[in-house]
Amino acid sequence: MANEDADRRWSPYDSPAGWVRGLAIAAAVGLFLAFSGAFGTGEAPAARRYPYWVGLLLIGALWGPFVSRLFFRPGEPRKGVWLRVIAVALVLAATLTGVVALATAVVLGERMPLARLPWLFSAVAAISGAMTALNVLISGPRAQDAAPAPAPPKFLERLPLKLRGAEVWAVEAEDHYLRLHTSKGQDLILLRLSDAVDELQGLEGAQVHRSWWVARDAIVDARRNDGRATLTLKDGSEVPVSRTYARELREKGWI
Repeated sequence: MANEDADRRWSPYDSPAGWVRGLAIAAAVGLFLAFSGAFGTGEAPAARRYPYWVGLLLIGALWGPFVSRLFFRPGEPRKGVWLRVIAVALVLAATLTGVVALATAVVLGERMPLARLPWLFSAVAAISGAMTALNVLISGPRAQDAAPAPAPPKFLERLPLKLRGAEVWAVEAEDHYLRLHTSKGQDLILLRLSDAVDELQGLEGAQVHRSWWVARDAIVDARRNDGRATLTLKDGSEVPVSRTYARELREKGWI
């Protein structure tokens, strides 16, 4: 059940508020189409024209959520959304054209010849597409369907007050302390380098020496001499790369 619920398809109506909004939009559009006498219905008496349009739009609003679930998933990117809107419109037209033809005959007293069914299909598809697009634009994917933002690395909470908000360029072990190299300068904190490396998970960086952790963006130059590599950081610090970590850094393209 948990996996089934996680894979539940999203639609613009996929909440009680969405259903109410969809019905309200349908009723408003139905009133407008009745008032304007759309698609040649202006000759019909208002007492029939208004129930005809509002009723059909409400039927579409009740059926639309089930069709839209076929084409929209939670957290899907916006890419291709209009192709899915078109697909929803075509399915709605295919399933509702007969209903519209019947309503036209019963409510308006106008029988629909078979030769006009393609025209009726295109009219239903156009209205269905416009209604679906309107609901998609208004609703969009729900906030809870979006992936939560990752928590910032725990190590950033250890930065001294004067370094808060700075970019961490490197962490250097000095006896029992760590020297922090940042965009706002340097400072010392009491911590083991191994613990710092664990808490720096989430930042793009790597341990390059038993005494150094370096952020990828902090490196401005990398050079080799006598089989050993040295990294130059933004603050001018030169960091040795030990052979223990050199292979991993070469695979990453750092050196």
